[in-house]
Amino acid sequence: MTTTVTALAQDIGLARETDYFLMKDQLTEDELGLLYRVRQFAEAEVLPVVNLYWERGEFPFELVPKLGALNIVGDTMAGYGTTPMSAVGAGLLTYELSRVDGSIATFFGVHVGLAMQSVYLLGSEEQRQRWLPPMARLEKIGAFALTEPDHGSDAVILEATARRDGSEWVINGRKRWPGNAVWCDVIVVFARDTDDGQVKAFVVEKDNPGYAASKIEGKVSLRMVQNADITLTNCRVSEDARLQNCNSFADVAKVLKGTRNTVAWASAGHGVAAYDIALNYAQRRTQFGRPIAKNQMIQSMLVEMLGEVTAMQLYCIRLGRLIDDGKMNDTRAALAKYFCSVKALHVCRLARDILGGNGILLDFHVMRHLCDTESLVTYEGTAEIQALIVGRDITGQGAFT
Repeated sequence: MTTTVTALAQDIGLARETDYFLMKDQLTEDELGLLYRVRQFAEAEVLPVVNLYWERGEFPFELVPKLGALNIVGDTMAGYGTTPMSAVGAGLLTYELSRVDGSIATFFGVHVGLAMQSVYLLGSEEQRQRWLPPMARLEKIGAFALTEPDHGSDAVILEATARRDGSEWVINGRKRWPGNAVWCDVIVVFARDTDDGQVKAFVVEKDNPGYAASKIEGKVSLRMVQNADITLTNCRVSEDARLQNCNSFADVAKVLKGTRNTVAWASAGHGVAAYDIALNYAQRRTQFGRPIAKNQMIQSMLVEMLGEVTAMQLYCIRLGRLIDDGKMNDTRAALAKYFCSVKALHVCRLARDILGGNGILLDFHVMRHLCDTESLVTYEGTAEIQALIVGRDITGQGAFT
């Protein structure tokens, strides 16, 4: 790479703050404080190292205690060492982490939004007291195992089984894709009770001899996240490890409903990052004797991107307020997840086009965001599945088999 291109990449940065419809005017002082605290951390600690770790497919473990020191584990939970915050505040946290890197945001989302929320929503008071405080301090890291190799979108079809044996449960089966699962301390595993046929949840510790996790290699999206293939072979856990308030898949859905909101916020963060980079690049990159920002086609692309990211921001703010007001439902969350993830991918593709050949270089960050948004349209329910959920709601006709 030439010195000129390197200097241009370094000069672009990610500090621009796109807020065309004055989103910040809708935020409380606490929410603004959270936004800027996370932004400062992400740009100072994550941005300088993220490309190296992303390219190697390794996780920056040294960032975990620094992230814990921010005291930002909350996600609308109350007590147990968590930090009180609104749903909008929790969303802004994801938004700001994703604006710099999707892998760090996903690591945090899996730990807090899936593992901790499973214990918080489905566990007994004793179980919350046991597991949540060290997880809130990021001293113990959690993961979440629902998806199976042969059942992605059709998550309700679980083949993993849990059989009661006296005071213990014996779990057998396979899981695929759980983030953090290679190195987590505890993982929430969902399996079907062989007695009543209902879905149950169990907290499995990493040193359990029946638990084995291997890293999924070859990913070109969210490369820092350590997704795993999991095998549970006569994995024995006590009755105390069974989350007492999970007795059907409907209980699992309580946890999943919140994650769609998180993916919408993450998508907005990626989209804003891509737009900011493209705008800054267009203003600084000269071709044929003038900045490419003077070209009509480039301006049209930038305005299209701005419209999409502004819509994503407004979607997310409104969805967060609906959650805080107790008015959020599955279909509203599905629409937000669908719209934001699809639009973020589109914005990242436009940004990559504006950067031309430089768009494929990690130095400019856009290709990393583009690759990472490919995961967002898939996980926590694909865009197509979200569309069918909303379609069923507005037409009254179910397209699922």
